[in-house]
Formats: sequence, C-alpha cells, structure tokens
Amino acid sequence: MSARRLIVGVTGASGTTYGVRLLKALRETNIETHLVMSETAERVAVLEAGFTAAQVKSLADVSYANDDLEAPIASGSFSAMGMVVAPCSIKSLSGIAHCYDNTLLVRAADVTLKERRRLVLVVRETPLHLGHLRLMAAVTEYGAVVLPPIPGFYHEPRTVDDMVDHIVGKILDQFDIEHSIYKRWGSGDGSRGAE
Repeated sequence: MSARRLIVGVTGASGTTYGVRLLKALRETNIETHLVMSETAERVAVLEAGFTAAQVKSLADVSYANDDLEAPIASGSFSAMGMVVAPCSIKSLSGIAHCYDNTLLVRAADVTLKERRRLVLVVRETPLHLGHLRLMAAVTEYGAVVLPPIPGFYHEPRTVDDMVDHIVGKILDQFDIEHSIYKRWGSGDGSRGAE
C-alpha cells in the first residue's frame, strides 16, 4: 500500500494541456499516477493538443477506462493522496456535485471526497452563470478545492507554457509536492507582484 499515489482525471473541457503537463511534472517525482480520461477528453486531446489518448495514457503509471467502475480507484480502500481533475468540465463538476457516479472519473472523485482526501478541480469554463457557481459552492462545501486555471502574471510569464506551468504548480502546491516550475513571490528571482 502506497500513500504516494495520485489520481488524475482529464475531462473534455478545453485545457487538456493542464492534465498533460501535470502528468509530465509528476513523472519527475516519486508519486505514482493513476489516470482516467473521459471519452470526450480523448477526442479533445487530439483536436486541441495533438495528443492521442494513448500518448496521454502513456504518461501515467496506470490508466483506466472511464466505464470501468470496478477499477481500484472506484473504492475507498484504494490508498491515494487524493485526486486532481484537470481540466474539469461543467458536466463532470455537476456529476461530482450531485454524487452521480455513472463514470469512473466521477466515482473516483466521489470516493476521494467521502474518504476526506484532497480533491482539486481545475474547472475550465467562462463566463460562469449562477448554476455553475452553485455547483462550485456545493463541491467546496463537500471539501473539494476549486482551482480555475486563471493565470497569474507576477512570475512574468513569457509563453503560454509559462502560464500553464503556473497553474500546474498551484495544483502541486495543494498536495505539498515540491517543484520549481514557476517563480514564487519573494523568492529573490526578480518577481515583483503577488496574487
């Protein structure tokens, strides 16, 4: 049994690059990754980022089909640090908020919450209407962390990759995973602003 395991969910929202970059960053650690992608995520990965589902899955230590509700990550007895859904579509957010466990991704998120483990949802939608905000409030009340991919500029990003790294660094921070993929405020490296 290893507590150094992290479940990564990737949904069909725009922003597949966040999940891909997170998996790449986690390969540089001693954390075992367990990936589940929605069917829409598999299509969006190709359209948006040029990655096949097989290429994304190859970045994880273990991957599961989204309809495999008997996978180990569907059970509270599976030991893990928690789960990240990056990006998190509004459909998946709604499923999580309503405990509608009809897919492995939503079931794994629900289990993460019931076991009082960290669940980070990188909700990728804009603008937001009241229904979206209520779903975010609901999952926050259940214990999840809503981490929208809103770029910071105090670290002086020069490329889109710099902005993606900033969000991925914020995700890693939620699990106290050491990294140096973005400049921190007050680190003496020339950063001038704060969030």
